[in-house]
Amino acid sequence: MDFSLFFPAGKERTFTKLSDEAVNDLSIDFIADALTDVKYEREQLRTIMTNITGDDEVIAYRCDVFDDFLRLPKLREDLEQLVVRLKDLMDLERFQKDKEGSDLWSLVNRLREIGTYVVCINTIKETLETLDIRSAGMKELLRITTEISSESGFDHLMEDVKETLQKAARLKSVTIGVNLDDLLRPKNAAIVSLNDTPFTNSGLVRRFMDFTKNKGELNSDIETVSNHFHPLSSVTGGAKLGPMYNDPNTLEVKLDADSLTGGDPLSNAIKKPVSDIMRRTCNEIKSTLKRYVNISGYSLTSLMPEIIFYIRWTELVDKIIATGMPMKKAQILPKENREIHFKDVYNLKLAINKVKGEEIDIITNDIDFDDRYRIFILTGPNRGGKTIFTQAVGLAMLLAQWGVYVPASAAQISPCDNIFTHFPADENDTVDLGRLGEESRRLSDIFKLATRNSLLLLNESLATTSVAEGLFIAKDVVKSMRYLGCYAVFNTHMHDLARSLDELNGIEGDSRVESLVTGVHDGHRSFKVAIIPPQGMSYAKDIALRYGVTFDIIKENIDKKASPD
Repeated sequence: MDFSLFFPAGKERTFTKLSDEAVNDLSIDFIADALTDVKYEREQLRTIMTNITGDDEVIAYRCDVFDDFLRLPKLREDLEQLVVRLKDLMDLERFQKDKEGSDLWSLVNRLREIGTYVVCINTIKETLETLDIRSAGMKELLRITTEISSESGFDHLMEDVKETLQKAARLKSVTIGVNLDDLLRPKNAAIVSLNDTPFTNSGLVRRFMDFTKNKGELNSDIETVSNHFHPLSSVTGGAKLGPMYNDPNTLEVKLDADSLTGGDPLSNAIKKPVSDIMRRTCNEIKSTLKRYVNISGYSLTSLMPEIIFYIRWTELVDKIIATGMPMKKAQILPKENREIHFKDVYNLKLAINKVKGEEIDIITNDIDFDDRYRIFILTGPNRGGKTIFTQAVGLAMLLAQWGVYVPASAAQISPCDNIFTHFPADENDTVDLGRLGEESRRLSDIFKLATRNSLLLLNESLATTSVAEGLFIAKDVVKSMRYLGCYAVFNTHMHDLARSLDELNGIEGDSRVESLVTGVHDGHRSFKVAIIPPQGMSYAKDIALRYGVTFDIIKENIDKKASPD
């Protein structure tokens, strides 16, 4: 079953991997930890979330599937149980690959696999039949499972599986028929029966004599499964039967037990050929089962990470909405439109912390990337929300392109082909090149990969050198972004960079540069962003007034201390 809840039928399953820097700067691990505390699930989710697709048709397909999961709690509940059974299928697959495993055990696992597969198909079919599914993905899954169920005779198959498993559970012993040559050497053998009672500790010869007394008829508790004899040329090949003697008390033929294992030499000698016979018999049954069910249950296991992804994300989105924060389905625009619009966007990490119980007043903002401007030089005071906002834009784009609801009250996006980040480098990574050299190298690497459909997020880049040197490089970086035509947010303290709009926009390109300011709104400090010129000295004045470090305030305090009263 070649089906995916991530990719529509016929779509090539390709994606672009986020860089390690982007994964770190956008806190992918923090988000994965918030989604689940199960290690296996976290690893699967992290793998999915470090990949990005820029195909608008694929993204719209995912958005619709996610919408079904979010609208229909019963869908999540039933598919959560399905995941448990899919894990069973994965365990069975590992058993099937065990070359050293018993063939009878392999047969039982095949039966269990088919039984689990039938239950999984029926679970999906019965769940989807009763729900108001709207997405193309869920409708296709219903069509596939309905077709499989109707064409595979599941009702009869399930009865047979249950009956066979019940018999297997009762299996206590195997009767082997061995033909001897003129010298009483084992010549060939066959499995005569599978028995639901164990053999007693009577001697080997007595067992054989008791069997022959029945004149070839089987006991009532024995079911004949094969009368095909297999050659036993390997029975005595290197196996020592040991000394044989007559027990004077019972007149039975005895064999010395192996002094190391406690097993009798004859049993050890026929162990391999008996296993060979069991293998051939079981393979015959397994071949029949494969013809009966010609669709592998393991193809279903590929859906497990996708189902887990949708369930865990809908759970988190529900919790965020319960805090009063908006989460909305993104409208996916053709990438040729080259526009991104977020209304009331906010940082997902803040919402996760709020879900965890932190008292947070989350400020939302609007941002638009289109023909008017696609590159923003973001300035503002320290702790004014520049980094939080820069990261918020990247996370909103990621969620939209994963198909998840976006932390905003409205969203329209032309997909990006990749998201590149340039946040302050770790001190440990700058030993060889120095801080400025390392930052410059990373910027160069980004421009080697970025396209006009990429989103670049720069956070305090080039701030570790002098203002003059940093500004010189920063201007060339912004000019390069304009020439490339990408989307970008450049968060910086270099106000002169934001004052150089005419120079920056003088370069050929169709991504216009604009000044964006955070930290001041209507003359007051806030975390709101606005398209206005950089504030420059007003920030320092605002901070000085707030903390009382202007000359007038300090002078007044000194005078008060010096006054006689």
